Amino acid sequence: MINMQRLGMYVAVVDAGSFTGAAQTLGLTKAVVSFNIKQLEQELGVSLLTRSTRHVATTDAGERFYHRCQQLLQDAERVLDEVRSDHGGLSGLLRITTTPEYGARVVVPALAAFAAQYPHLRIQHVSSSKSDNLISGRFDVAIRLGQLADSTHHARLIDQFDIYPVASPAYLDSLSEKGINTLEQLASAKWIAHSRLSTPLNWQVLTPDGDHVMFAAHQPVTIMADSAATLLAFSLNHAGVALLPSWLAQDSLAKGTLRRVLPDHVFPRQGIYALYPNTRHVPEKVRTFIDFLHSRVNMAQPNEK
Repeated sequence: MINMQRLGMYVAVVDAGSFTGAAQTLGLTKAVVSFNIKQLEQELGVSLLTRSTRHVATTDAGERFYHRCQQLLQDAERVLDEVRSDHGGLSGLLRITTTPEYGARVVVPALAAFAAQYPHLRIQHVSSSKSDNLISGRFDVAIRLGQLADSTHHARLIDQFDIYPVASPAYLDSLSEKGINTLEQLASAKWIAHSRLSTPLNWQVLTPDGDHVMFAAHQPVTIMADSAATLLAFSLNHAGVALLPSWLAQDSLAKGTLRRVLPDHVFPRQGIYALYPNTRHVPEKVRTFIDFLHSRVNMAQPNEK
């Protein structure tokens, strides 16, 4: 008899490239994951993985088996969804991952309202600054912010937001120019950057004259962080200039603890996307929640987003 849990562990190991990474994703110990993969190989009578000190890779048989496992797990989830939906509304588990900041501000309130509407549905929210793998993490939906990278997953645009270069009044007053008044001065500023962006300080900027120019910082970044909330905290503590989402910076801007830098220059708008696995059957719970979130966000006033 096929052990579906072991198949899920195998897919997680291949996606993570290591037993340690898979264990972290699944919330298990490395020993448990390793034992189950060994048992799976013994049951099949073939080697699925080649192992080195820090990395694992699939054998030819393991690669074919990996793709079959993905399809089998998806089909099993579809069957369970169909059975559950026959018994009155949405049920089962809806597993969602978001960034901590946008999750707490927008997605969690939406999930609370969604849960009240569908009381038989169990909801699990995972807050993470990492772009966790949907398949190995067994996520139904991931909410991603920024410019969407190429992906095999389906994606739906939920909303868009502006990004602002911001700094504290104390930092701006400390500059010899007493502020930042040109793109050249902004490029020479001390920057706080997001460590998960491949090119954190290269942007196409729209000037007040209507020209699109490429902006790049002159100096290497000295402070980096993996979350927007940490960038905000550094900014509030006078560490330099950070490029922040408008919805995250707005409270500090209103209080005067941060100032917009070059407010007449426009940085490219960013998207908020709902990603979900590219499968033949999209579960009803996934479609319904994405529609619910899209409707809720777009009915909100701009200052509530």
